[in-house]
Amino acid sequence: MATVTVPTPRRIPLPAGRAVRKLLALAVVAAVLVPLAHAHWASAAWPHDLTVDLSKPLTSASNWVIDNRDTHPLFLYFLGYISNAVVLTVRAVYLVLLAAGWPGVTVLAAAVAHRVAGLRLAAGTAAAFLACGLLGMWVPTMQTLALMVVAVLASVAVGLVLGLGAGLSDRLHRALRPVLDTMQVLPAFAYLLPVVLVFGIGVPAAVLATVVYAAPPMARLTALGLRGADPEVLEAVESLGATRWQRLLTARIPLARKELLLGLNQTIMMALSMAVIASVIGAGGLGDRVYQALASVDVGAALAAGIPIVLLAVVLDRITAAAGDRDDTRPGRAGLLYALAATVAVAVAARLLGGLDWPAGWTLNFAEPVNRAVDWMTAHLYSGVPVVGGTADWAAHFTTWILDPVRSGLQWLPWWSVLLVVAGLAWLIGTWRTALTAVLAMAAIGVLGVWEESLDTLSQVLAAVAVTLVIGIATGIAAARSDRVERALRPVLDVFQTMPQFVYLIPVVALFGVGRAPAVAAAVVYALPAVVRITAQGLRQVDPAALESARSLGATGRQQLWQVQLPLARPALLLAVNQGVVLVLAVVIIGGLVGGGALGYDVAFGLAQGDLATGLVAGAAIVCLGLMLDRVTQPTDRRTTKGA
Repeated sequence: MATVTVPTPRRIPLPAGRAVRKLLALAVVAAVLVPLAHAHWASAAWPHDLTVDLSKPLTSASNWVIDNRDTHPLFLYFLGYISNAVVLTVRAVYLVLLAAGWPGVTVLAAAVAHRVAGLRLAAGTAAAFLACGLLGMWVPTMQTLALMVVAVLASVAVGLVLGLGAGLSDRLHRALRPVLDTMQVLPAFAYLLPVVLVFGIGVPAAVLATVVYAAPPMARLTALGLRGADPEVLEAVESLGATRWQRLLTARIPLARKELLLGLNQTIMMALSMAVIASVIGAGGLGDRVYQALASVDVGAALAAGIPIVLLAVVLDRITAAAGDRDDTRPGRAGLLYALAATVAVAVAARLLGGLDWPAGWTLNFAEPVNRAVDWMTAHLYSGVPVVGGTADWAAHFTTWILDPVRSGLQWLPWWSVLLVVAGLAWLIGTWRTALTAVLAMAAIGVLGVWEESLDTLSQVLAAVAVTLVIGIATGIAAARSDRVERALRPVLDVFQTMPQFVYLIPVVALFGVGRAPAVAAAVVYALPAVVRITAQGLRQVDPAALESARSLGATGRQQLWQVQLPLARPALLLAVNQGVVLVLAVVIIGGLVGGGALGYDVAFGLAQGDLATGLVAGAAIVCLGLMLDRVTQPTDRRTTKGA
């Protein structure tokens, strides 16, 4: 059949002429600068003359903090009070949960879910909490929940303050945007070392690291909601003589309700993920159980602790999402009072009957059968499988044929050529400001003296992103073209998307051993749900008129896909690439705990040894690498700026 001609998108992100002009301009700049750079620094590695040694000042700062932590007024009368307040608040919430007992907590959670979304979600919520007890994880679940409550409340408070400022002030919005961009691309693992240095190992450091990690989405979405308020409504309220604060409370905030609740949803998800990662610095709870299982490669124990984490995430996600979808804005005080009254009544009855603690006889031995299954898989799949080989062979081949060549190729390239490639990619997809930011971020990595380690991490990210995009886009296309596939994938994607990063490391280590390949495998599995969802959503939102036009011209299903849907869904596909890169980087860094090496290992080493210089330099390099990757893959619209 002849090729079908279909209407082109109305907005093409990158006209061919503009792309050629940008590449020619970059070629002219390279022709001038590259010979100069090669004449002064002929080596491919980053020049030693252009590095800055931060080990001495960072070590001095670390020593000063350690020496003055118990005596300096800054710690005694400010940071110490913050630490004590966090400890007391978390302990108070935990004691309240224990006082309510498993019957009271379950009734309260189910009642809130019923008030927000009805009977079905209430039953699912009750089943989720009961499952936590059946797995023998009731006490760790309450510890994690107490930490979550405090961290989420603090994150929401900080995010609201920043979001209100950014939503009402253009100057503050411009100032906060690069800060929030940096915080968004910084992997959670890199937040731990600074707070440990200041607050030490324990709950305060875990809560504060969680707040820093989880507050940005609340700030972003609050600002988005306030700035996107309907101008006509605001003008009508102002015409009635309302003051600025009255307009904020009676118009802007109610109009931004859905964005605020979406911010709460995202904050809860990120806080739960960070609360698990913070087990490395003494957060306790379910994350500590997962971390202990990781250390001993106990897949059964890891899943026994990981399943309650997933259940908590799914329940909290469903409740907050349902609250955002509600049309009414009533506070529902009567319903909440009934829920509290029912909780108190059930808790008192349970105390009188001596049933506050989860009964020991009501637990399932979940870890043992899982470990038997893993042992069987390890014995039969790890190596020696006829024809296809075992998982260990796959990991070795992937390392030898893909990871090693990509790393060697990146490290073989002259440093200036890497900067040129980064500049070209960032400028093609964005503006000259985007390219300048990406180049400066990459150059900062060299200045910090971790060029080789960063290219090693970059090689793992590129390999993982390539695998993620191949599988994720193909799966997303299948989900977009078939409702049956989409329905089958939805619960799987829900579970995978809510599972914290740590949990992914356990099964891949059991199947693939330790090394860079398991870190890449965990990163692929973690990033796949976002890529699949964004791809499927982008394809489903293609203008039906364009598809109908193609069908009327006799286009086959394949022609409609390649010539209509994929071109029109280009912004969504670029967004899928961007999110895949950011999510892959987060897990590749954590992969330093399982032999991933490079920057992730440096951060883990700095945490374990208290080596601020090594850990912070690696953390700063991770920030720069994440910022560069974000700029190179960020699907931004064409901006009306000079030189764009």
